[in-house]
Amino acid sequence: MLASRLVLRSAVSLSSRTFCISSSCNQGKAPDVNEGNRDWLVSNVRNRLREIVGASTNWSDHQQAMEERTSLSSLLAKSQDDLPVKTAKDSYTEAYLPLGSDPTIREKYLNYHNSVRFGRILEDLDSLAVLICYSHTWNKELQRSPLSIVTALVDKIDMRKNIIYPDCDIKFTGNVTWVGKTSIEAKMHMSQFHEGAYSPVLDATFVMVARDPENKRAAFVNPLKAEGPKEEEDFRNGELNKDRRKELSKASLLKVAPTADERTLIHSLFLNTLDTQTVSFRSRKLPPNSLWMEDAKMKGLEICHPQERNIFNRIFGGFLMRKAYELGWANACAFGGCRPTLVAVDDILFQKPVEIGSLLMLSSQVCYTQDRYIQLRVHTEVLDPLTGQHNTTNVFHFTFRVDKEVPAVVPRSYGESMLYLDGKRHFDETMRGQA
Repeated sequence: MLASRLVLRSAVSLSSRTFCISSSCNQGKAPDVNEGNRDWLVSNVRNRLREIVGASTNWSDHQQAMEERTSLSSLLAKSQDDLPVKTAKDSYTEAYLPLGSDPTIREKYLNYHNSVRFGRILEDLDSLAVLICYSHTWNKELQRSPLSIVTALVDKIDMRKNIIYPDCDIKFTGNVTWVGKTSIEAKMHMSQFHEGAYSPVLDATFVMVARDPENKRAAFVNPLKAEGPKEEEDFRNGELNKDRRKELSKASLLKVAPTADERTLIHSLFLNTLDTQTVSFRSRKLPPNSLWMEDAKMKGLEICHPQERNIFNRIFGGFLMRKAYELGWANACAFGGCRPTLVAVDDILFQKPVEIGSLLMLSSQVCYTQDRYIQLRVHTEVLDPLTGQHNTTNVFHFTFRVDKEVPAVVPRSYGESMLYLDGKRHFDETMRGQA
């Protein structure tokens, strides 16, 4: 979950506790937020989330702990109308990452470029989104939450700043902005204290789903009441995001044929690779400054150990995002020939949970390029070594930018052409958001 000493301050009291940074800060560090407050230092946020759901901190006890959670099913609401209405203030949470004031934390986040490992930030965002949603659904009359809240989708992460300093404190803020019957949208913002003030670094939108204590079926969550024009706008945008995702799903290239313009584009790419000397459909050659898509791949393998489990004893979604990002970054670096900068994370879909002990296979593919931009898709699947069966678990989309123009990637097969078009769709959507 969050870093071992990431410190939280929430507007909602979970078990009568608030969370915030407990050390004063000097130059290059956040101002002291403790004045006038009784604050608690959280040494391990994952342990706090385990307390909320009653999960064991010991892997050897996980089966018993999960069995005990089945008794909480009787506490689930029969309908959403049975739950009290909440507001955005109920879930508002601040989280401080003391990179400037704690050298031991800084070491965990540092990369060899003397910057911050963004994969670690993805882990923190995922954990914060879970805590925000538990704050929204928290019932102070219960010792444990009967809900299993898990990440369904990372809708968007937009970078507003390219540099993340390794020695300046970071602040996360976030709250619930939209609620369905069983799903919750949480928006988060990350800023960093530099030159005497906080400046924005990124904006993120996560969609979480609530399940029963055994994580087998959907469960109702508290409705959300918008207060004021800003919250009403956030809620409307949440509805628009839901509708947009539905339309994108309907138009998926796995379901329907490409549009007429897309078919024309693919045919043009194909004609551009024909050898004019032979005039044969089978004789293909690369145009200048281009590379076959099949030569723009990078793969990885992870053995999923208990250390990377979440509070429900499956592999932590933030860990999956970190590994996918790092593989994608390495692929972009090798492809572009220089250090890439992240522009956006888009449409990360969590299709199936990853069980402890799985063999996780990651495949990164450069699927579209334009000028200095690289659009990457990372596909993850679990392999059962005994049966040889493969099951897709996640699909990740990353947009990177480098300091020089990159080669064009050219599809050779029809399947690669669909990956190319899918990458172009995600890239175009990212650029529209950047405008």
